[in-house]
Amino acid sequence: MESFKDIIQSSKPTLVDFFATWCGPCKAMAPVLDQLKKEVGEEVRVLKIDVDKNQKVAAQFQVRGVPTFVLFKDGKIVWRQSGGMSISTLKSQIKQFT
Repeated sequence: MESFKDIIQSSKPTLVDFFATWCGPCKAMAPVLDQLKKEVGEEVRVLKIDVDKNQKVAAQFQVRGVPTFVLFKDGKIVWRQSGGMSISTLKSQIKQFT
């Protein structure tokens, strides 16, 4: 199994959704992310990280609110934004790095 560190080091962009099970906006983003996966296919990996179960990772990336989306490429953060957003916003950010 690949580690989180291995995944974000990839040259393939990785969108990480830092979320919490109790978070309403996070739940609202779930179908948006499912649709995003269908539309971008293999160009981008999409990971969901539960901040309550992965507190060390959330702290490492200074996630203070959920949902927070972080786009990694080659191990670097290339884009980051908190709060719910549209699929078009997510796609336009991702397209810059694919």
